[in-house]
Amino acid sequence: MANFGRWPGRYHPITLKPKGAWVIVECVSTVRIGGIIFQVFPIDHEPRHVHALYAGIAVIIDLLDDRMVTLADRPDRISPGNAKRSDVKKILRVAAEHFDELVAAWERMHP
Repeated sequence: MANFGRWPGRYHPITLKPKGAWVIVECVSTVRIGGIIFQVFPIDHEPRHVHALYAGIAVIIDLLDDRMVTLADRPDRISPGNAKRSDVKKILRVAAEHFDELVAAWERMHP
Protein backbone atom coordinates (compact mmCIF):
# COMPACT_ATOMS: atom_id res chain seq x y z
CA MET A 1 0.00 0.00 0.00
CA ALA A 2 1.48 3.34 -1.04
CA ASN A 3 0.85 6.50 0.94
CA PHE A 4 1.66 9.63 -1.03
CA GLY A 5 1.06 12.03 1.88
CA ARG A 6 -0.27 15.52 1.37
CA TRP A 7 -0.81 17.43 -1.80
CA PRO A 8 -0.74 21.23 -1.77
CA GLY A 9 -3.90 22.66 -0.24
CA ARG A 10 -6.36 20.78 1.90
CA TYR A 11 -7.29 18.06 -0.58
CA HIS A 12 -5.02 15.06 -0.65
CA PRO A 13 -5.25 11.36 -1.43
CA ILE A 14 -5.07 9.24 1.70
CA THR A 15 -4.02 5.93 0.21
CA LEU A 16 -3.64 4.09 -3.05
CA LYS A 17 -4.34 0.39 -2.71
CA PRO A 18 -3.29 -1.64 -5.76
CA LYS A 19 -5.65 -4.57 -6.30
CA GLY A 20 -4.87 -6.14 -9.63
CA ALA A 21 -5.73 -3.62 -12.33
CA TRP A 22 -7.67 -1.38 -9.90
CA VAL A 23 -6.37 1.55 -7.89
CA ILE A 24 -8.67 3.01 -5.25
CA VAL A 25 -8.14 6.72 -4.60
CA GLU A 26 -9.89 8.28 -1.64
CA CYS A 27 -9.76 12.06 -1.15
CA VAL A 28 -10.76 13.88 1.99
CA SER A 29 -10.85 17.52 3.08
CA THR A 30 -9.11 17.96 6.42
CA VAL A 31 -9.23 20.94 8.76
CA ARG A 32 -7.03 20.84 11.88
CA ILE A 33 -7.98 23.15 14.74
CA GLY A 34 -6.54 23.01 18.24
CA GLY A 35 -5.53 19.36 18.09
CA ILE A 36 -8.88 18.31 16.60
CA ILE A 37 -9.00 16.89 13.08
CA PHE A 38 -12.22 17.62 11.19
CA GLN A 39 -12.77 15.59 8.01
CA VAL A 40 -15.25 15.87 5.13
CA PHE A 41 -15.55 12.99 2.68
CA PRO A 42 -16.43 13.59 -0.98
CA ILE A 43 -18.97 10.81 -1.41
CA ASP A 44 -20.96 11.41 1.74
CA HIS A 45 -24.63 11.93 2.46
CA GLU A 46 -26.76 14.81 3.67
CA PRO A 47 -27.24 16.39 6.13
CA ARG A 48 -24.12 18.55 6.03
CA HIS A 49 -21.71 17.15 8.62
CA VAL A 50 -18.08 16.63 9.60
CA HIS A 51 -16.21 13.77 11.23
CA ALA A 52 -14.04 14.91 14.16
CA LEU A 53 -11.10 13.00 15.63
CA TYR A 54 -9.62 13.92 19.00
CA ALA A 55 -8.00 12.07 21.92
CA GLY A 56 -8.76 8.65 20.45
CA ILE A 57 -12.44 9.34 19.84
CA ALA A 58 -14.49 9.99 16.71
CA VAL A 59 -17.55 12.26 16.70
CA ILE A 60 -19.94 13.01 13.84
CA ILE A 61 -21.26 16.58 13.95
CA ASP A 62 -24.14 18.01 11.92
CA LEU A 63 -23.69 21.59 10.66
CA LEU A 64 -27.20 23.03 10.71
CA ASP A 65 -28.55 25.87 8.56
CA ASP A 66 -29.09 28.13 11.60
CA ARG A 67 -25.29 28.16 12.29
CA MET A 68 -25.72 25.57 15.04
CA VAL A 69 -23.75 22.36 15.52
CA THR A 70 -25.16 19.20 17.05
CA LEU A 71 -24.26 15.55 17.40
CA ALA A 72 -25.50 13.60 14.40
CA ASP A 73 -28.72 11.68 14.90
CA ARG A 74 -27.27 8.22 14.33
CA PRO A 75 -26.05 5.38 16.55
CA ASP A 76 -22.36 5.76 15.65
CA ARG A 77 -22.17 9.51 16.39
CA ILE A 78 -19.64 8.97 19.20
CA SER A 79 -17.05 6.22 19.08
CA PRO A 80 -16.18 4.68 21.45
CA GLY A 81 -19.48 5.02 23.26
CA ASN A 82 -17.75 5.64 26.58
CA ALA A 83 -15.78 8.68 25.34
CA LYS A 84 -15.10 11.38 27.92
CA ARG A 85 -17.95 13.87 27.98
CA SER A 86 -15.49 16.76 28.33
CA ASP A 87 -13.73 15.73 25.08
CA VAL A 88 -17.03 15.62 23.19
CA LYS A 89 -17.99 19.05 24.56
CA LYS A 90 -14.62 20.45 23.48
CA ILE A 91 -15.10 19.12 19.94
CA LEU A 92 -18.59 20.65 19.74
CA ARG A 93 -17.35 23.99 21.09
CA VAL A 94 -14.48 24.18 18.58
CA ALA A 95 -16.81 23.16 15.73
CA ALA A 96 -19.23 25.96 16.72
CA GLU A 97 -16.41 28.50 16.89
CA HIS A 98 -15.17 27.52 13.41
CA PHE A 99 -18.57 26.88 11.85
CA ASP A 100 -17.91 28.93 8.68
CA GLU A 101 -14.62 27.17 7.97
CA LEU A 102 -16.21 23.72 8.39
CA VAL A 103 -19.17 24.62 6.16
CA ALA A 104 -16.74 25.91 3.52
CA ALA A 105 -14.88 22.57 3.64
CA TRP A 106 -18.19 20.69 3.18
CA GLU A 107 -19.22 22.92 0.26
CA ARG A 108 -15.86 22.45 -1.49
CA MET A 109 -16.36 18.70 -1.38
CA HIS A 110 -20.08 18.84 -2.31
CA PRO A 111 -20.49 21.61 -4.91
